[in-house]
Amino acid sequence: MPRTGRHGKGPVRPVLLVLASTYPRWADDPEPGFVHELCKRLTDRFRVIVVGPHAAGAKPREVMDGVEVRRYRYAPEALETLVNDGGIVTNLRRQRWKWLLLPGFVLGMLWAAWRCVASERPDVAHAHWLLPQGLALAVLGLLDRRVPPFLVTSHGADLFALRARPLQWLKRFVSRRAAAVTAVSAAMRDEMARIGIDASRVEVQPMGVDLSHRYTPDPAVPRSRDEILFVGRLVEKKGLRYLIDAMPAILQARPSAFLTVAGFGPEEAERREQVARLGLQDKVQFLGAVPQEKLPALYRRAAVFVAPFVQASTGDREGLGLVSVEAAGCGCPVVVSDDPAARQVFAETEATWVVPGDPGVLAQAICERLAIDACQVPVEAIMASVRSRFDWGKVAKGYARTLDMARSTAQ
Repeated sequence: MPRTGRHGKGPVRPVLLVLASTYPRWADDPEPGFVHELCKRLTDRFRVIVVGPHAAGAKPREVMDGVEVRRYRYAPEALETLVNDGGIVTNLRRQRWKWLLLPGFVLGMLWAAWRCVASERPDVAHAHWLLPQGLALAVLGLLDRRVPPFLVTSHGADLFALRARPLQWLKRFVSRRAAAVTAVSAAMRDEMARIGIDASRVEVQPMGVDLSHRYTPDPAVPRSRDEILFVGRLVEKKGLRYLIDAMPAILQARPSAFLTVAGFGPEEAERREQVARLGLQDKVQFLGAVPQEKLPALYRRAAVFVAPFVQASTGDREGLGLVSVEAAGCGCPVVVSDDPAARQVFAETEATWVVPGDPGVLAQAICERLAIDACQVPVEAIMASVRSRFDWGKVAKGYARTLDMARSTAQ
């Protein structure tokens, strides 16, 4: 029977418990907000409760766009730095002392999730990332029958970077316990099959982009003929170092070109030092963290957007790369590394493809792209292609359907 509201007045929405580590700390937080973007689009179907880690300056509890957010403490506030500014895997690799934060992080998540299960009796749950969020729900499900069936979604770092044999076993354990499993790209489903997860149970469902309202073209904005744009976290797998290495060759062929870098992260100091070493201070501008609502203006004016993704030394690589979809949605031509995940985004003729980690090839591709008049790019066809697959309206409906199917396993 459906739940009824207080005093029995009609049915209420089923409760969806969401576990995530990357989540906005406040409105206009420049940290990746894809989990929240999905959650707020599910509030018409579910009462959505997100359990995530606390961070300095964030509220322990609040309602954001109709989503109930509950943040758990895992260390003194000044030390709650495991998640932000690069992500958990990057932070653990670059600052070894942060391994000391991991036990508190995991225990805090388990306790907060169990308290939510006990008090709210959710109907279904969604774990973003196999580890540790999926593992938390799998373990709690063994201990408490009230834990609902859950969907687990892999976004990339949990799959590609965490490669130790015991961790592979844990990923398989999580997938077996989950009522449904999704990956944001077909390349990730292939990786799941490689480590022994039953690929027939894995549905490919990307995260989305607001291609209906935010990331849209504006014919009134003149497009530069010289601006090269990079948007993303300043971490190894994003490949910014190779784009900066390509700049001297680009400038030799096109002296008026310049690079704009929008983003922040643990590599920022290294990339600034690289720019100074190459004498590019007048040709490379670092904007730092840019709020989501200001990104479309950058995409609309740039001559070309570059996504030079590479495989990091940890094995981590891009799960999907939605920044390239944002750029395409704004009508900006795209140069992207020839990566299996990127191949899911663009067809052969919809982007310029380059060999990952080769500055020479990257420079040549960018110069060729800058030499083409923008009106020669089939922008409308490319925008229609990405909109049909990545617009949040379509993506959210797909996740709602999967969550309903997962929920039905308990009925």
